Amino acid sequence: MHEIIISWFAGFPKELATFIIAAIPITELRAALPLAYKVYGLSAFSAWFWSVAGTYVAMVAILFLLNPVATFLSKHISLFEKFFAWLFEHTRKRANGKMEKYGEWALFILAATPVPFVGGMTGALAAFVFNVPYRKSIPLLLLGTMLSGIIVLYLTISFS
Repeated sequence: MHEIIISWFAGFPKELATFIIAAIPITELRAALPLAYKVYGLSAFSAWFWSVAGTYVAMVAILFLLNPVATFLSKHISLFEKFFAWLFEHTRKRANGKMEKYGEWALFILAATPVPFVGGMTGALAAFVFNVPYRKSIPLLLLGTMLSGIIVLYLTISFS
């Protein structure tokens, strides 16, 4: 799988490739950081920085763009109305217990958890679905993403 991702970004500067891979919802920094460190040969800090930056920029884009895009598409295309209803319900089910238990800090926990189908993008979706204000969600998502990056970097270096 990583050969496919590497081939897509052949010719890109290593930092930009890391940033873009980290911004993809499926890969996020969980894939970008090990690739940057082990394959691209970036320093530990550089691999961490570009991976965190890519994931964070994607999360902020989700926060600011999801509502207008979802509203527009749902208004004009009924398939999207069903998709967004499913997506929001799915996110509510996955995050509701954490939101009830931890409040806004659940966003930090979601963003800091470097496992598939949980992480920064799920945290951004939860912030949107549960109407967490930007002034609270943005710093919590950044801190969680930074911690997730530290965890992934530690595991990457430990198993190299």
